[in-house]
Order: sequence, then structure tokens, then C-alpha cells
Amino acid sequence: MPLDKNKKTEVIQNYATKDGDTGSAEVQIAVMQARIEQITEHIKKNKKDNHSLRGLLMLVGKRRRLEAYLRKTDIARYRALVQRLGIREVKPR
Repeated sequence: MPLDKNKKTEVIQNYATKDGDTGSAEVQIAVMQARIEQITEHIKKNKKDNHSLRGLLMLVGKRRRLEAYLRKTDIARYRALVQRLGIREVKPR
């Protein structure tokens, strides 16, 4: 289930580093976080929906890899993003 278009543009505007920025790690992580929250609410209502649960787990893994990349490249930007989104930090492997 895709994210609502208005919600997605709002998230992109809030986390973009400059105008037209949709590909930076911060924006990608924020959009994934919004989708994760949406799917989590769906899973709470539909406990037996295993297909959506698998998609959620795959999305969490993809977000985690992006977080690890951001942490490796610029720790200050990573910590600011984690604080702003209210998610836990990725432990380095």
C-alpha cells in the first residue's frame, strides 16, 4: 500500500536539504519511516496479514541499511535525523 501523495510531499519538504531534494539519505529514511508507521497500523488491525508483515520487515531492513550508510558517512547528520524521527540508533556491525 503506497503512502498518501500529500503525506509523502509533506515528509519530503520537511526533510529535504535543498529544493527538489528527494534522493538524499535523510529524505529516503523519513519516507520509509512514514510508510513503516502506516503499515504498522495496518498490521495492528489485521494480525494475520503475513504478506504485509513481510513487506514491513523488508522495509525496516532497507531503512536500517540506509541508516548505517548515513552513520558511516556523516555521524552528525545521522544523529540529528534519528533524534528528529524518534527512532533508535543502528548498532554498527
